[in-house]
Amino acid sequence: MEVMYKSTRSDSAPITASQAILKGLAPDGGLFVPDHIPAFDKSLSELSKLSYQELAYEVMKLYLTDFTKEELEGCIARAYDEKFDTKKIAPLKKTGKDTWYLELFHGKTIAFKDMALSILPHLLTTSAKKNQVKNEIVILTATSGDTGKAALAGFADVPGTRIIVFYPKDGVSKVQELQMVTQKGDNTDVIGIKGNFDDAQTGVKMMFSDTELAERMNAKGYQFSSANSINIGRLVPQIVYYVYAYVSLLAEGSITEGESINVCVPTGNFGNILAAYYAKLMGLPIDKLICASNENKVLFDFFASGTYDRNRDFILTSSPSMDILISSNLERLIYRICDHDAAKNAKLMQALTSGGVYEITEDQKKALSDFWGGMATEEECFTKIRDLYKEEKYVIDTHTAVAGAVSDKYRAETGDEKKMVIASTASPYKFSRSVMSAIDPANKDKEEFALIDELEKVSGVAVPQAIEEIRKAEVRHKTVCEKDGMKAEVERILGL
Repeated sequence: MEVMYKSTRSDSAPITASQAILKGLAPDGGLFVPDHIPAFDKSLSELSKLSYQELAYEVMKLYLTDFTKEELEGCIARAYDEKFDTKKIAPLKKTGKDTWYLELFHGKTIAFKDMALSILPHLLTTSAKKNQVKNEIVILTATSGDTGKAALAGFADVPGTRIIVFYPKDGVSKVQELQMVTQKGDNTDVIGIKGNFDDAQTGVKMMFSDTELAERMNAKGYQFSSANSINIGRLVPQIVYYVYAYVSLLAEGSITEGESINVCVPTGNFGNILAAYYAKLMGLPIDKLICASNENKVLFDFFASGTYDRNRDFILTSSPSMDILISSNLERLIYRICDHDAAKNAKLMQALTSGGVYEITEDQKKALSDFWGGMATEEECFTKIRDLYKEEKYVIDTHTAVAGAVSDKYRAETGDEKKMVIASTASPYKFSRSVMSAIDPANKDKEEFALIDELEKVSGVAVPQAIEEIRKAEVRHKTVCEKDGMKAEVERILGL
């Protein structure tokens, strides 16, 4: 049965998967969602015998129903190849008795965004051909640190595309910034803004819904699309690795078929945990989806109270990719608990835009029972890094540590001892200063690359190529603008 896509904010006519990927964001400002969640058409034991690439096809074909077998398999083959440093693509690392870290950072830019952004350029260019698009596709993206580099690496020098990335100038790690500003490619532009991620994300969304700008771009042969997790072409590939984690545990005999597990995800923009939720809705035996927040705990407060309130201080933490107060992908979940009523959802989103707050009903709150919200302070995060290193000689990054600390809290508070998969979202090498300072406070004053070399010694894991590349790379992107100057920068880049 074909899966079509509709906006979360209006009852406009459904569109195909390839059309939704091309558009990125709906014209009414809503996000595209599937008109139904497909079920697996093979048993979990059958799926457990497949490679990552084969499994990706079996999952993604159920959502991207207007892609031919050859088109989709071609996209998958070009995405999940030798650019990943492990054949498993997303290996599991067991710690303790019943906890596994799902390592999602073995791609080119050593963060989980590679899992989807390695394939998105291929899905997008295939979609453009399928829909006879003649315009150049302009990827417009806001990043809290990792999406930007992964998107830049994916789209660099891809014919028929160019990419413009905005990031908060003082809101990413040194390594994250260097990865972006040294990016090669004639079609790449990177701009720091004097503001935070929410400012960057808001500016991008405003340009997507600017019809006058769209008309001027079209006249010059351009059209926007998105590499952010608001694009359904980002979300669908993320479902795959949760299925892969489960069937990998099944294949090795760590769980029995049908046994429920819990999944804990460090959460900022809500896309990664939403993908796990979609996997559950498809039939994957996940019990609780544990939403782990850092000190910017807007989601923790939402799951506790039913009120989403972004009116609060924005805190810069050691897990900057989670320093977010407007979790865009939450809208897809809100639409679902509003019984797919676009008008109800649009009203809540309008309240968020105008006043910064909305409240769901008691019945809607009950519909969130699959989720459990937790948060970890900076100190708890550092303690988790230190303890895990002491006990297991395993080093995790700061975002993963938020999830590790929250999963411990979940077990302590609920007594639930089900097996746990924790999404490990970045290599510790991306956040070497914070990680090494957590392991030994004496490290905090060392130079960045000295810390990286020290991390190699303590972790026993070789310095990734992604880090070696930026040691002496030329800084190519130096533009910084005010947060209200983003549109002017896009106009300048495109010659509008």
